[in-house]
Amino acid sequence: MTSNRTIKIDALTRVEGEGALVLTLDADRVVDAQLRLFEPPRLFEALLRGRHYAETPDITARICGICPVAYQMSACHAIERALGVQVDGALRALRRLLYCGEWIESHGLHMLMLHAPDFLGLPSSIELAQQHPERFHAGLRIKQAGNAIVRVLGGREIHPINVRVGGFYRAPERARLDELVPQLSAALEHAEAQLDWFARFEFPEFQRDYELVALQHPDEYPMNEGRLVSTHGLDIDPAEFNDHFVEEQVPHSTALHARVRARGPYQVGPLARFVHNAERLDPRAAAAAARVGLTPSCRNPFRSLLVRGVEVVHALAEALRIIASYVPPAEPARPLPAGGGTGHAITEAPRGILYHRYVFDEAGLIREAQLTPPTSQNQRVIELDLMAMGSALASLPLEAATRRAEQAVRNYDPCISCSTHFLKLKRV
Repeated sequence: MTSNRTIKIDALTRVEGEGALVLTLDADRVVDAQLRLFEPPRLFEALLRGRHYAETPDITARICGICPVAYQMSACHAIERALGVQVDGALRALRRLLYCGEWIESHGLHMLMLHAPDFLGLPSSIELAQQHPERFHAGLRIKQAGNAIVRVLGGREIHPINVRVGGFYRAPERARLDELVPQLSAALEHAEAQLDWFARFEFPEFQRDYELVALQHPDEYPMNEGRLVSTHGLDIDPAEFNDHFVEEQVPHSTALHARVRARGPYQVGPLARFVHNAERLDPRAAAAAARVGLTPSCRNPFRSLLVRGVEVVHALAEALRIIASYVPPAEPARPLPAGGGTGHAITEAPRGILYHRYVFDEAGLIREAQLTPPTSQNQRVIELDLMAMGSALASLPLEAATRRAEQAVRNYDPCISCSTHFLKLKRV
């Protein structure tokens, strides 16, 4: 092999948004790795200033067409914490059900359409559909089940319009949720079979000692609430996020990089959630994880495909449980007191923790907004993964090395549009 070479991918495929990758190899080392996110910044934090806090669920949902629920939930929780409002009972369960829907559809899309082709040596999901039509159509049924939940609770599948601070504009009747049960039950069977299929893929041998950061809740696999913990001893309330984490601009990205102030880069997402919360999985999901050989000691990002599959099984099982016990609330939303304040919240988007902070005045107008998406938090870790793969990449022909590098990026299911809402400008 050539001693010195460059792997350059001008436009990453099978990811959401626009980005490039440049790796510089010297012998068997990757001496530089740049995940170049060049999508224009979308300035959502600035757009929110001067708007009433009641508008945040609809504005932030537009950040992403794949994970709008995550943005709505983090926004609602942050503002409710500032106002001292507790959303519990059936409304809390409905929020969790809505989040289940988003996990199902988002993971379903990534696993089948974007990530599985890498393990099969296929260039796209088109070839996957041609060679494995039964698996492909089963995967579509899984995603459709997630979409159905979001449509019923959110009013539509993309950018839901039924979410508000304090709850929902309208709570569904029990019969409407019961209509989802046959579809969800079938999707659960498909999800278990799909996971077993994934488990037969060949996974590169690759282990990293990450600092894994995720929410942790004493009673449930975390989605909406919990304390923020890490494998390096962090255990904080979401309001302390900025005390322990910092975001920084780098020259090659329109998205900020994040790091733990005391240590450096960290990883968020399904693998981090699983490591911290495996014992809180639904029994059916826990059995599925054991069946495919997943344990909390896993540190191989390529096996994140399996973790996402386990989370889909969990989300479908929990969705069915929530529907079975659902009693419509007396009112679709909690009343909101007047006043201003500062609120912080973290929820678990499909790709990892999503932090929101809002400062608003007595009239309810937002003065400051901070949104920290999971993809921006994972950017540096992706680059470090690629640098750690130096010898493996150097041993491959250029085309094969390029495919493996792309696969390593897709391990994280990056949502580039989500990450590029902010840009720090310097006057010269």
